Amino acid sequence: MSPPPKRPQAASPPGGRRQRTGRAGSAASTGGAAAVGGAALDGVAATVVDAGAKGLIRQANEAVILGAGERVFARAGFNGATMGQIADEAGLPKANLHYYFGSKRELYQAVLARTLHDWLVPMDGLVAEADPRTALEQYIRAKMQMSRERPDASRVFANELLHGAEVLGELMRTELRTMVRRKAAVIEGWVAAGRMAPVDATHLFFTIWAATQTYADFDVQVRAVLGRNELTARDHQRAADHVAGLILRGCGL
Repeated sequence: MSPPPKRPQAASPPGGRRQRTGRAGSAASTGGAAAVGGAALDGVAATVVDAGAKGLIRQANEAVILGAGERVFARAGFNGATMGQIADEAGLPKANLHYYFGSKRELYQAVLARTLHDWLVPMDGLVAEADPRTALEQYIRAKMQMSRERPDASRVFANELLHGAEVLGELMRTELRTMVRRKAAVIEGWVAAGRMAPVDATHLFFTIWAATQTYADFDVQVRAVLGRNELTARDHQRAADHVAGLILRGCGL
């Protein structure tokens, strides 16, 4: 009777030692996976940080370009302005402008949209539960401050309107009209509740815009009459106090 066949021995790893597969082996395997996973997470985190940094850089560059566009469009108008002039004003290569804004018209639209947006933001304080005098005064002074700090934005806007608002028309018929109707309803509610004198709420906004933006759009006229080369901080404060007081008194506030 033949002897039973011998069980084959497991092959030894290189070096003649058999690999252990107990807890130590599992721990080594887990540690390796953790190291790989940690490296992957580090890579993802680095990517997120890098993307965030790039986003901030993009926002900063766009703000610089929009500010330069404001100034150049205010001086030269849409037709007279060139991307080269705006690049020089921004201190950036012309190629950067085309990277962020594909064309002069696209940049012009962005300048106007930013101005309209920034003008609408202060209207957020006009809410039913607010004190009418405080809310209206804050809105008026915010508009005066913008005319002081960013007069070119107002001039570009005014020039666009004087030429028929070809670019801005749709935004005014939608976003601006919707906001004015909503805030006019707030003012009408204050009037109905006896919290202020009766006024035409919609035309009140027209009055505020005209009174505040004149210090940007017609700055030359204001300076000429006041005998100034430049308006001083005191001139601006005097103007803001006058406009706010005049409108508030007209509202019985």
